[in-house]
Amino acid sequence: MPETSTSLLIATRESRLALWQAEHVRDLLQARLGCTVDLLGMTTRGDQILDRTLSKVGGKGLFVKELETALEEGRAHLAVHSLKDVPMELPEGFELACVLDREDPRDALVSNNFATLADLPQGARVGTSSLRRVVQLRALRPDLQIEPVRGNLDTRLRKLDEGQFDAIVLAAAGLKRLGMGDRIRSVFSAEEMIPCAGQGALGIEVRSDATALRAQLGQLTHRPTWLAVHAERAVSRSLGGSCSMPLAAHAVWQGANLQVSVALGDPESTTRPLLRAETSGSAADESAATALGVKAADLLRAQGAASYLPVA
Repeated sequence: MPETSTSLLIATRESRLALWQAEHVRDLLQARLGCTVDLLGMTTRGDQILDRTLSKVGGKGLFVKELETALEEGRAHLAVHSLKDVPMELPEGFELACVLDREDPRDALVSNNFATLADLPQGARVGTSSLRRVVQLRALRPDLQIEPVRGNLDTRLRKLDEGQFDAIVLAAAGLKRLGMGDRIRSVFSAEEMIPCAGQGALGIEVRSDATALRAQLGQLTHRPTWLAVHAERAVSRSLGGSCSMPLAAHAVWQGANLQVSVALGDPESTTRPLLRAETSGSAADESAATALGVKAADLLRAQGAASYLPVA
């Protein structure tokens, strides 16, 4: 398979949201770069294992491994991911070629009977697959019964509609991308519930040796989002981030400065406080954005983050 071509093949998961994302990138490539693009649909281990939380079965990398294998074997040129699902350290031989303009990065409350988190009755059952959401929900409403819910977006919504939960918390971006924004009853502000690194952004992964293709795809990069997610991912990387760590990291632009907000909780203890920190500064390039993320991580360490982190 040539390094780059006017004919490209995208490796993608086969969930409805993943296909939407891949089709969105296909349309961009066709419209802006004049490429002919086809999709290679695949089922990943993350899609297959639905009876256990990600933190117990190998982490978010389960959603990208098979796609990377397709790139490695030359069966596809590029893979499209929800950036929040991409491990902080990519395997040797792979890298992110670009990050697209971000959709709404916030978390959304979805419920058939209650409009806001405050409206939920004492002890209500709330479903989420994210330890990050668990610790922040617990800080907001310690009385809630928070339970794991796995599966793709449609599966989670079906479980809510069947009455298994009073509410579930999902990424607003996925609902909006699939035209299901009407299912959102309310969104959490980024101050109430800090999103995870990369939430709402799409990343395109390629082989590191695909030099010309990387340059070609780089034309699609949304620079403000690229720098923001660099800072966010630097927080996680600095703290050894994985899905077994309930870590939130979100960066927003305030004029020429990038503000990075972070939070870390203890998934095993309901009594330990949620650690929070914030920093801001200039982020004109990747190294400056990364430095801001590292600074935010250091602020958490100064509050005792080391004792919250899993033992290596």
